[in-house]
Amino acid sequence: MKVSKVLLLAAFSITAILFSFGFVFNKPDAYVNDSAKAVLVPTEKFYFNSFVDCNMAEAWIGDTFRIFPGKYGEDPLWGYAHDLKYASGLSVDEVFRKKSTEFIEPKMPENAQPGTPGLHGAVWFETLYKDINDKNGRTLFALYHNENYPSTLPYDSSTGKGYIDENWPQGLKGPSTKTAVCRIGIMKSKDGGKSWVNKGIILEDYQPRLILRPHNTGINFAGGVGDPSAIVSGKYLYIFYGEYGYPGKYNSASYDTAFEWSGQCISIARISLSDLNNPVGKAKRWNGSGFYASSDSVGVPVSTIQIPLGAGGGPASSPTAKYFWGPSVSWNTYLHCWVMLMAKAEGPSWKGSSIYISYNKNADLGYYDNSQKWSVPELLLSKPGHTLWYPSLQPINSNEDKANKYTSLKLGQKARLFFKDMHGDKSDYLSEYIIEFKKRSDK
Repeated sequence: MKVSKVLLLAAFSITAILFSFGFVFNKPDAYVNDSAKAVLVPTEKFYFNSFVDCNMAEAWIGDTFRIFPGKYGEDPLWGYAHDLKYASGLSVDEVFRKKSTEFIEPKMPENAQPGTPGLHGAVWFETLYKDINDKNGRTLFALYHNENYPSTLPYDSSTGKGYIDENWPQGLKGPSTKTAVCRIGIMKSKDGGKSWVNKGIILEDYQPRLILRPHNTGINFAGGVGDPSAIVSGKYLYIFYGEYGYPGKYNSASYDTAFEWSGQCISIARISLSDLNNPVGKAKRWNGSGFYASSDSVGVPVSTIQIPLGAGGGPASSPTAKYFWGPSVSWNTYLHCWVMLMAKAEGPSWKGSSIYISYNKNADLGYYDNSQKWSVPELLLSKPGHTLWYPSLQPINSNEDKANKYTSLKLGQKARLFFKDMHGDKSDYLSEYIIEFKKRSDK
């Protein structure tokens, strides 16, 4: 056993060295971007005035652009939140320039008492899908990030769901606080987002996969899946998310750092669009050969987005490991490919000062392993001394973008780059750049 671990770590180290010198391996999952590039064009700072701590969920309702940032619900660490609100306008810039007082809180389902069925914990909307079967264009499905604690979702031995308050990792507000576990769910609205009904959790990790003390010192999550983004390809909604759990049953006596790392980073699951009305148990995770793993079992992350151990990569439970998280995915009509933005954690509590970009040239994500063919992430923006979270691409205020009703899920050659910028006592969601995409063949 010891020998196999030494050989495994040696292989990781050799891979990292070759990776750092730019060698590309002749294997199916070694994808390098050779067709697209993103050019940052500096602009005046453009501030978004409402609370943002998530991806940007947005959609066009007729000729109205509507966006849903913020957080809602119970949170033992930070307090009950009513920050999940929406704003509407006839253009993207009009909505993004709205004052915080102009945002409206939608009617949300109430939190259920611990131990009873219903919505538990806090909710962040991350992506909206507009149902194409609704001729009125007002039916929306919201993919949400959900966080819970042993106090809000106590362990139920009859179902295996919930959390046991033993050896729990430290929370974000100090040693006396607890960290959360994240899950992913879906809500539905029939009135353009003014009111919502919870449809349930579609992706989660149970207690056996949580990473506890003494190994979990990263001060982020005890485990789970979260920070998602979703796009439609064919008949499926493809969900990109951060995987924070152990890829098996966690046991403090047999814990293995390299094994934890092997099952973490950005993963992909999918659910049929026809199942969104009744989604619980219907999503499938990628298992290495197809979307065959169940919604609550172990999946396999996108290998090209993992940072090798020898290059500083490591598990999310570590306070020093580097890993990519918080994907934001869009289809680019100019490049005719998928584009993924992501943040890079380099310290505890997701601290990191850079944003990366990756491309996938395969329009049909359902064919063979197309969904996994993402290029090795390239550095897009670095701001040393700052912490950058939740990058997203947004439409620009052009006639073309408005005519095409672009959102953060579908964009043209030019897009505005937004991100959450934390520096000192400031925490702004802003844009300082327009991105102009170019093909490698462009002069």
